[in-house]
Amino acid sequence: MTMLTVYKQLLRLYPAAYREQFGEEMLSVFLDLSADNAKKKPFTRTVFAFREIAGLVRGAVGERLRIVPGRESEFSISTRSFTMRNGFRFPKTTAVLMTIILAGVVVAIKRGEEIAASLPHSNPQIGPIQPVHSTLLPPIVLLSVTFYAAGFIGWAILFALRRSGVHRLETSGDSK
Repeated sequence: MTMLTVYKQLLRLYPAAYREQFGEEMLSVFLDLSADNAKKKPFTRTVFAFREIAGLVRGAVGERLRIVPGRESEFSISTRSFTMRNGFRFPKTTAVLMTIILAGVVVAIKRGEEIAASLPHSNPQIGPIQPVHSTLLPPIVLLSVTFYAAGFIGWAILFALRRSGVHRLETSGDSK
């Protein structure tokens, strides 16, 4: 029995809706990885096979437990990787990290207000700040236009010759 047959059989462990949505993609990724591993040592291929089988079974069990009716919590065993789910939007830590960032911004504003309140007010008010025009933008635009023009000229020459650099390399390799 080939590894592909085993993989297809193990895909059946996933719920039908999950297989319908992600099955072809999972199979395609597996085929790509298998092609990359085909030229490697037997031990590496064996490790790859066990890793794929374990990952597939672990993912299927996690997905089955996730859809159990009346179950509110996530699968508690760490899968050490993402599992594709319908409706997946953000990692679980996004809300926590956003709260920490918000708290940091609030603390920074409070400290800034405290510093401003502690400064003596004997200094005269500073007038409005005048905008400064950028001196960096025109050279960047000029440099970009120059490079695009050089690329267009090169493309036009190759197009006129109806030969790209790849074709030139192929024909020069054939003449040896």
